[in-house]
Amino acid sequence: MKNRVGRQITTGEAAQILGCSRQHVVDLCNSGVLRCERKPVHRRLNWADVEALSRGENRRSKESERSLWLNRAVAAHIAQDPEQVLDRARQNLARFESIHRDNGVRYWLERWRNVINQGPEAVMETLTSRTQDATDLRQNSPFPGVLSADERNKILDSFSKYWARSAA
Repeated sequence: MKNRVGRQITTGEAAQILGCSRQHVVDLCNSGVLRCERKPVHRRLNWADVEALSRGENRRSKESERSLWLNRAVAAHIAQDPEQVLDRARQNLARFESIHRDNGVRYWLERWRNVINQGPEAVMETLTSRTQDATDLRQNSPFPGVLSADERNKILDSFSKYWARSAA
């Protein structure tokens, strides 16, 4: 097999390796989790970096913690109005499934459908758990739009302040 260590791949190829959406790969690049080069406008990633991330190496705890904070707020919305929030998640799943017909994201969407079908308790547990499985599931969340832009910004601001203090 050809040595792939120095090989560069596209965000789409990285998404297939990671089993996530291409946009999530772009977000990982923008947040610094994955290094990329712009050529000239397209991103190219090092295959070895993507493989390492797919094996769970070099996970950034800041990203995981930020995601956890946001998902705790989503869980609070479920506690207040489970029917409405889970209906929205089902609608998002249907939309995502129509977009991601032939890639690894379908696996995560089906996993989410199974969790949602178990009811609000199972969903809230997944949204707030620190297990690797729950962390991986949250990377392909069917809950966009549950938090308002204002809520999301307040949580992110609060998290940034907390992270700066705890890292000092």
